[in-house]
Amino acid sequence: MLPSSWKRDIASGLIIVVPLLVVAYVIAVVYRALASIPYLDTVLKTEDPVLQVGIVLVLFALLVISVGYLMRTTLGDLLETALDKLMNQVPGLRVVYNASKMAVETALSGPEELQTPVKLEVWDGMRMTAFKTGKTTPDGRDVLFLPTAPNITTGYVVEVQADRYVEVDESVEDALTRILSAGFGESRESGIAIDVTEGGPMVREEDRETTDD
Repeated sequence: MLPSSWKRDIASGLIIVVPLLVVAYVIAVVYRALASIPYLDTVLKTEDPVLQVGIVLVLFALLVISVGYLMRTTLGDLLETALDKLMNQVPGLRVVYNASKMAVETALSGPEELQTPVKLEVWDGMRMTAFKTGKTTPDGRDVLFLPTAPNITTGYVVEVQADRYVEVDESVEDALTRILSAGFGESRESGIAIDVTEGGPMVREEDRETTDD
């Protein structure tokens, strides 16, 4: 069997390398898809695939910025409402539209959208990490987001009384790290290193001396 230090090194390496490979693969797929758009060379008056992809990305970015600016106006709100109503009247298409819209909204909401981490006791003796959203229901319940591990873009929106959860002295980043790592992540502020042995967790001797002082 591999030593525990080797296992940690392999796990740490995979955590860095695998996401980079996935990102590189996605970029390659997107590049090939953009470069293979029919009649793109004729419209852009160039046969250089790199230049074609660059122009398409610039045009797409300008379109996104323009639409985003429009959505901040009253006219944009009216157009979005009309578009939502139109899409929701088409069977089948409304499912795809609403699902994709929700997915984009979830993906673009970063940790800054989440507020204080809390511990929510879902049933006797079991607690789960949730986040305050800053929203409340008409009857006074607090709205919490309860993410799933290790994919924090999915989860549950729960409405609970304030006495059902406990606020913890923990940053949003540390709480998200624990969830993303499926519970294996270490807090950046942790002062005691723990080695896992066959007999159970063991505090290193130098850390015990430090804490005893």
